[in-house]
Amino acid sequence: MPKLFSYGTLQQENVQLATFGRTLAGQRDQLAGYVQTEVEISDPEVVAASGKTHHPILLFTGLPTDHVSGTVFDITDTELAQADEYEVDDYRRIAVTMASGTRAWVYVDARQDLSHDVA
Repeated sequence: MPKLFSYGTLQQENVQLATFGRTLAGQRDQLAGYVQTEVEISDPEVVAASGKTHHPILLFTGLPTDHVSGTVFDITDTELAQADEYEVDDYRRIAVTMASGTRAWVYVDARQDLSHDVA
């Protein structure tokens, strides 16, 4: 079963219901080497689901002192595909290792070159 780390709107119950048709259960965790900033969302369906025109997005820094808190959710393969549909083109999904040692998918800034990042 895939795991998905959310630091933003996918933690919202209303977004989970709109995206997956259910609320998700998860565990709090942290991701090192990233900072959180914002991106403007222009997709009207995503704005309607989240109620927000600006969403959090992650930038890789590689610094162990930088970290982002959020929740790791257990989801199905179908729900992972639904999350891919929800996220706009500014995001890309990558595999990471959380502070807890858990491997999870996370959405990061698609505009950033992560070829140097070892996931």
